[in-house]
Order: sequence, then C-alpha cells, then structure tokens
Amino acid sequence: MLSPKIAPFGSWKSPITSDLIVAGSLGLGAIIFDGDDIYWLEGRPTEGGRNVLIKYTSDGQTLEMTPQPFNVRSRVHEYGGGAFLVVDGIIYFVNFSDQRIYQKSPNQDPSPLTPENQCRYADFILDKKNNRLISVCEDHSKAEVEPQNTLVSIDLKTGAIKTLVSGHDFYSSPRLNPDGSKLVWMSWNHPNMPWDSTQLWLATVQDDGSLGETKFIAGDIDESINEPKWSPDGQLYFSSDKNGWWNIYCYKLPGTIVPLFPLTAEFSYPHWVFGLSTYAFTSANKIICTFTQDGRWYLASLDIPNKQLSLLDTPHTNIAYLHAHQQHIVLIGGSPKEPTAAIYLNLKLGETKILQSSSNLDIDLGYFSLPEFITFPTENGLTAYAWYYPPTNKDYTGPDGELPPLLVKSHGGPTAAASPNFSLKIQYWTSRGFGYLDVNYGGSTGFGREYRQRLNKQWGIVDVDDCINGAEYLVYRGKVDSDRLAISGGSAGGYTTLAALTFKETFKAGASYYGISDLEALAKDTHKFEARYLDGLIGKYPEEKAIYEARSPINFVDKLDCPVIFFQGLEDKVVPPNQTEKMVESLKNKRIPVAYVPFEQEQHGFRRAENIKRALDGEFYFYARIFGFDPAENLASVNIINYDS
Repeated sequence: MLSPKIAPFGSWKSPITSDLIVAGSLGLGAIIFDGDDIYWLEGRPTEGGRNVLIKYTSDGQTLEMTPQPFNVRSRVHEYGGGAFLVVDGIIYFVNFSDQRIYQKSPNQDPSPLTPENQCRYADFILDKKNNRLISVCEDHSKAEVEPQNTLVSIDLKTGAIKTLVSGHDFYSSPRLNPDGSKLVWMSWNHPNMPWDSTQLWLATVQDDGSLGETKFIAGDIDESINEPKWSPDGQLYFSSDKNGWWNIYCYKLPGTIVPLFPLTAEFSYPHWVFGLSTYAFTSANKIICTFTQDGRWYLASLDIPNKQLSLLDTPHTNIAYLHAHQQHIVLIGGSPKEPTAAIYLNLKLGETKILQSSSNLDIDLGYFSLPEFITFPTENGLTAYAWYYPPTNKDYTGPDGELPPLLVKSHGGPTAAASPNFSLKIQYWTSRGFGYLDVNYGGSTGFGREYRQRLNKQWGIVDVDDCINGAEYLVYRGKVDSDRLAISGGSAGGYTTLAALTFKETFKAGASYYGISDLEALAKDTHKFEARYLDGLIGKYPEEKAIYEARSPINFVDKLDCPVIFFQGLEDKVVPPNQTEKMVESLKNKRIPVAYVPFEQEQHGFRRAENIKRALDGEFYFYARIFGFDPAENLASVNIINYDS
C-alpha cells in the first residue's frame, strides 16, 4: 500500500467531483404503498429538477408513471409535499407548472381533474364512499389579499370543487377513518408556525358528503400536533409535544388522550412540507415508528397494548416517509456510509431491499469522512450540538504543523436539523482537505420543544453564537485553522451566515445561498406560510421595527470586513433576489471581495444539475482564492469583484 502524499489541505485530489455528484444523484421523496405495489418520487437534476413518479410492481418491475413534461410537485405553502396519491392503481398528482391535479388510470395518459385557475392543492386523500378527493386548497385568485387556505372536496367525475372547512389560516392532514364516516384534520393560525401551535379537529361525514358538527380534539397555544392517523380498528392517533417532545398519543372516546410510550425523543418532524410520515400500523395493536435522539433516527416497533418499544436493527440514521402494508414497510433512509434510498422491509421474513438509491456511485470508503456527534458549550451556560466531519482522503495527509480550513454549515429553516446522512456534497469538501461542521444550533428540531424555542425572539443571536462556539470549540481542540474558518448556509441558514459575518469576527469568509440580509424586507415581502414566522423569531412588525433593523446585515455592511460569495435563484418567491443584490452592491461599494452567481429558472433551492455543479465548484473556487491554496482540478472561475491577487 502506498503511503499518503503530503499536500496542503484544500489541494487534495478527490474522485468526488461536482460532475459525479450531479450525474449520479437523484432526489428521493415520498414513498407509499398501493396494495402490493410501491410508488415513490424521484427528483432528477439532469431533467431540470423534474419530479417523476415511479412504480415498483409486486413482480419486481420498475416503471416510470408520469411522462415528460409532467413534474409532480405542489406549491402549497411554497414548500409543497403531499403531491400525489395512488389508490387501486389510479394515480392522482399535482403538476408543478399549472398546479392542477391530474388523474391517471392504468394504460392511459394523465388528464386534468381540477380546473385551470389560481388554486393549488396538496395532501389529498380519496373518499371512496363519495367518489371524491378531499384536499388542502390554497387559492391565489385574489391578489389584493393573502391566499385563502381551506379543505375542499373534488368530485372525481365532474371536477366540481366544494369547500368543506374554512375559517383558519392553514390546514393540513385531512384523514378519513377506515369506514369513511369520520374526518380529522389539523389547523393553525397566524402568527403560529405548525411546530408552535396546532389544533386537531374531528367531524362526522354526513350521507350527502357534508361535514357534521366539528369537535375539537387536541392542541393548545403551547402544543404542536402532528400526523393524525387512524388505526385499522378505527382508533385515532397523533403526535404531540405537550410533554416537551413529539410523542405518539391515542384518542379514546369519550375524550381521553393517552400517551403510548413517553420518551425524551422526537417521533415526528416539523411540518415544513405535507405528507410526512414517521409511524404506521402493521396491525391494530402494533406501530412501526421512527424517532430521533442525539441527532440520529432509530426504527422501532411499538406494542400498543403492552406499551413496549423495541428497536429494529437498521443501519439507517435518517429515516422519513415511513408507511406500512400488513407486515411490509417502506421508507426513505440513509446513513453516513450509505446513500439515501427507497427501502422495502419484510418484517415477517426479516428481509430488506433497496428499491432505488439516490446515488449508485462506487467510491472507495477511504475517501469518506465519518461524522462525530459533538456537544459544546455555548452562551448562558448552555450546550449545543453538531456533527463534525474531519478531512479524509486515503491518498493524502496534510503537512506537519498545518491545520485544515473549516467550513461551518448553518442549516435552513431555521427550524430544521443537521443529521448524519450520506451527503456527497459534504464529502466533496472533506475529501479535498476541509473540516466540515454541521451545526444543530439552538432552535433546531430533534432536541425537544425547549431547545427549539431557544430561538424565540433570538434569531440572529443564538444561532450565530452556536455556530461561532462550535467553530471555536474545534479550534480549541486543535482540529482546525482559526485563520481559515468559513461559514455557509441557504435561506434561513444564509441569514445566520450573513449575520455571523457581519456582526462577529470569527469567520474569515462565507457563502450565502439565497440568504436573507434584510429582515424588514422579508417581513414585508414573503409568502403566506412564513408571513408571520418572524413574529416568533424576531418580534412583531412593524411594532418592533427597531429590532428588525438592528439584526439585518444589510444595514451594517460597514461592519462586514471579510469576503462573501452569493448564489441566488432569480425566480425565488421566498427570499426575493433583490435582497441578495442589495447586499452585493453594498459590498462592491465598500471594496470588499464579493462574488454574485445568479441562476435563471431557479426558485428557493437549486434543482438543475448545471446550477448545482456551478454553485458547488464556485464556492470551492472562491475559498481557494481567499485562503490561498491551489485546487487539484481546473475549476470554472468565478468573478470576484474587488479581489486583485
């Protein structure tokens, strides 16, 4: 075996290239059963980010069900999810370009079910008894007011739409009991986000399809309800964080609510998108579920009568979209060593099968960095969490006395989480000689409600402090170079990045992906779902305008003294391009090294292969110039304004 070459950190040659990442990667979304058949979504960067519905038949065939140009993606709440349903071989899906629901019967082309108008749909279910869909509807037809959200019925013969439930700002999760006689759903109102406060409702479905008297089931100002589901015998279950953690509860008549297995763990995700599923019934007495503790997810079996939780052996540390059919399970899962995949499990036989992998690349594990879960001290005597990936490449080692540069990732949301999932993008950095710190700052999901609420009124403070303290903790441990610390983030993570670069001096460079620089502009100009999000994160606007101004990096460019690169989709409705462009212009005028890479036909997040490649290589090129090392490969250059070296 050859000894590793000695080369400066950042200059290592890696087989994990941007071309390899975009050519060999798929995005895998929701996965469900229809009888013995399985369906899932594939996001294809090489097809402009088109989401394609795939069918895996009981005899092992894999079929593409939605042809070009259809793109299965909803825009309700802008983030979408819950964009397809399959029952008895009939497919119902939302097409991205027109947001209409289409119906596809076997061996037929898709045909539109809903009319061409300004309505969007998501999270629909089939009401067989009344031959209709029940769906979340978001009506954008009245430009002078914010979109109106309701629950509607959609007649499968005529496409006629009737409003079933209205009056609240938001709705999700309409679910019928097994005989179709009862409907439950969730709702919430401004200024709450669904992880702050939601309510669960129940109504009887009348003979004519209308709903009878609505009954409040659960939810409070300090309680978030998630994922209502009916068991095979008609019992109602849901998750709630009333005890500080999202645990599973059962609603029993005449109104008793019983916890199934209290645990300091989260059995649910925040409701950023529709259609999430973290538990499913294999029988009336057994639930297969997933939960997270200390930053990783586990798969378990929950015996309902005996209230016993048993872990199931799985290598997957990140699990989502869990569904069951008898003793069969499907899920989307991944781990640091294995790409995210659509996975089938036969519980009876103990068999596991990968139906589709997000990456089929065969790369030696000697180029892979395995994450370390770290806890570190942060402000006010508290503890924060992160995953640290050390630089790793079997062909290289750094020179004696040299420490590697560090890239700190501030995740989006900000109510999201960093998980130890397989990521070629992370390995792109570590295999070239960077350390990588994925921070679960205060406000992140997965560590209980109290940890999530650390960010209340403190956005731009707690998250920034935790990212800085995580980086300084690694410097203290002698792991990374204090003079080559960079921070990068997208959307809300882009705001944390810009705030850290503007108001603190720890980081020497950074990258903002469609990041927020002007909180006041965001409060005035964003979509309905997040229109009042800042009330909780910052304060009420305009009553507390001074706080918005004080925490907006755009107002304090005079304090920003390090180079920044910006990436921005020009069709972004969540963070409009003008915020990024104002920040770039200010840095240009101050003569700070700055680069701006805009992308046409991209929204909030990049889906096109060529743009994903351009952004990844562009950020690396930027740091190479700023930190003074030579990349091993010939990367496309980025125009760095105010940079002469």
